[in-house]
Amino acid sequence: MKGDGVILAEWVRATYKTGVYVGKLLDRNEQQNRALVEVKAVLKHPIQGDLHNPKEADVPLFHQRKALAQNEKAWVPLSSLKAFQDPIPDYKESLKHALQTQISSLVNDSSEWAKKSIERLRECEKEYNLS
Repeated sequence: MKGDGVILAEWVRATYKTGVYVGKLLDRNEQQNRALVEVKAVLKHPIQGDLHNPKEADVPLFHQRKALAQNEKAWVPLSSLKAFQDPIPDYKESLKHALQTQISSLVNDSSEWAKKSIERLRECEKEYNLS
């Protein structure tokens, strides 16, 4: 899996901002400590809101954060990569599952942040054409 801190796998689990993805490792830039990954599945949907003020609803801009698209390429920190050896999930099914998991984790939270997050996630669901 690793050799001298370098991921040797073709398929990786990668964290990008607050989302987690399965992707194909396309390139590495050791000097900038990052890797180029092509997204093939979503394991965890990004968290909604202001990343600089986590779980706060009263912020100037409460961001809607979408998951990276299928085949979208993103530079991710090398430290966020792990080899992925399971079967690669279908993108749309993995996105639906990750979104529903994120919504389910917020349903019993009565905070304003959770309510706003669910609203933004429902908007994402419509835009993803999953409903």
